[in-house]
Amino acid sequence: MENFQEQATIRNALAAGFHGRPILVAGDLILDRYIWGEVSRISPEAPVPVVRILRETETCGATAHVAVNLANLGIVPRICGWVGNDPDGERLKRLMERDGVDTTAVHVLDDRPTIVKTRVISARQQMLRLDREETHPPAEAVWTAFVEGVLAQLRREPVPGAVVLSDYGKGTLTEPVCQAIIQAARRIGVPVLVDPKGMDYSKYRGATTLTPNRRELAEAIPMPGNDLDALLAAGETLRARIQADFLTVTLSELGIALLEPDRPPVRIPATAKEVFDVSGAGDAVIAVLAAGIAGGFSRLDAIHLANLAGGVVVGKVGTSPIQRHELLAALSSEAALAQADKIRTQETAMTLIEGWRHKGERIVFTNGCFDLLHAGHVTYLEKARKLGSRLVVGLNTDRSVRAIKGPTRPVIRQEDRARVLAALESVDLVIPFDEPTPLELIRAVRPAILAKGADYTEEGVVGGAEGKAWGCRVALIPLEEGRSSSNIMQHIQSVQGAAPCSS
Repeated sequence: MENFQEQATIRNALAAGFHGRPILVAGDLILDRYIWGEVSRISPEAPVPVVRILRETETCGATAHVAVNLANLGIVPRICGWVGNDPDGERLKRLMERDGVDTTAVHVLDDRPTIVKTRVISARQQMLRLDREETHPPAEAVWTAFVEGVLAQLRREPVPGAVVLSDYGKGTLTEPVCQAIIQAARRIGVPVLVDPKGMDYSKYRGATTLTPNRRELAEAIPMPGNDLDALLAAGETLRARIQADFLTVTLSELGIALLEPDRPPVRIPATAKEVFDVSGAGDAVIAVLAAGIAGGFSRLDAIHLANLAGGVVVGKVGTSPIQRHELLAALSSEAALAQADKIRTQETAMTLIEGWRHKGERIVFTNGCFDLLHAGHVTYLEKARKLGSRLVVGLNTDRSVRAIKGPTRPVIRQEDRARVLAALESVDLVIPFDEPTPLELIRAVRPAILAKGADYTEEGVVGGAEGKAWGCRVALIPLEEGRSSSNIMQHIQSVQGAAPCSS
């Protein structure tokens, strides 16, 4: 989603509710209860804080929270799970229905209570959590009815655009249940996304993607999670073993990584400015990812949007779903930052370039000093951009410009030249280089097209001969007559020399 056209496409889909296809969500249903208060003293009875209760709230948790996230995006979610035959179960169903969730396939069980998590919050900090749940498994007939209900929802028109299995380890999604749902969905071409739990991911075999966080992935492999590169490499081995199409690994403050066959991991940086509460962030991520996949987005675009959603949610306190207007605002903020973000070092640029290459986008490379940017430069860059999908500009540093043009140049310093180039819609990436020629940068970028002005010959273009090894071709672009930085400099000097002295 790095350029304006892609941003506009994503915004339009989001504004339209991802074109209205329902999404089926199955898993553990939980009622989240919050007790909000303030602490001003320690109890005389024990060394614990005394919380003075100010208010209490209830929200949909776990799988129900995934469904509410989807409803907030304009999608009609169909939810499958079970609650107890008790007031908490009734409240949870009412909350889901109020938020636009279809609860037709929610089973009510007499032999167990609704799962409730009660959190005590003071000064935006969680102090205590109380869980109420029944841990013994239900009767076999309950699982049979549950699977039949899910399969009935898969057959219901319109067919869901995706299935989300939200596993909170509460006993709903056993291996036979997961395999029955995954196989049925894949037979009719419906992608299955899994938020996994536990150390054995074999029960999710054949899913489209899993969305573990860093700790969960380390536990499932198992291995220490401190070496991220090694962890992601092992994650790719795990992906292959469970026959998932790809893995989506959430990395907290480091963003999200995409793991898929025959490609290095693609990392998308985090967007959150401040983290208050990670509760529900994974639910928002998988909901938005499912919406994007169901809406026809590429994997990278869907993950990018999910990453934005996670960044919004962790800035809130409590289990709070993503709102459509919040995601649209995050997209707008990202667009505003996009220009400055185009300026990268070679090292940080490569992740972006590999992502473009992964999507099959044709990369065009050109380079220059671009001192005193003028209409000739702008026209040249627009023509270069039209040769492919992305335009990468190698920019001579101030030192290298002086080496080429003499001690009086550049007129405009490197930072300003880069910023003006980044403001052009035709330019996707600006990479300063300090070497005498851009050859090493070209070898790193490996463009499909190497663009230079028509005042060069193909044999004289730096990198042209080397680029043939990876199929790169040289394109010579006609220049605008009479427009050059040197002409502008001469004109300024002549005007200054002819100007009358002020009295």
